Amino acid sequence: MLSIEVYKSDGIALLQPHGPLTKDDFVSAAKEIDPFIEAEGDLKGLIIWTEQFPGWTSFGALVSHIRFVKNHHKHLRKVALVTDAKVGDLGERMASHFISAKIRHFGYEKLEAAKLWIQEEE
Repeated sequence: MLSIEVYKSDGIALLQPHGPLTKDDFVSAAKEIDPFIEAEGDLKGLIIWTEQFPGWTSFGALVSHIRFVKNHHKHLRKVALVTDAKVGDLGERMASHFISAKIRHFGYEKLEAAKLWIQEEE
């Protein structure tokens, strides 16, 4: 399951996985995020907040994740990976080659710091 919150006044979407990710998680995320993008324009940022990365339920779920990133990365200024998982550092380095948003890794307890970073003007 994936909890999704869009803080409209801040232009931030918060995604919090609670177990391995499914295809439906990315459909739900798009249903929550897309109306904001259509109405307001790009998000200032997306925060993925999880203590440890839960993985995916299937290869199809991984493909849905990749499709979600492909369809949304141009509508984000920044992505904060807020996690203690080692994949956070790897994600920061690898994803920066494939998506237009700036990416930064924060420790799991640093959610507020991630929000502040997203709010900073460049």
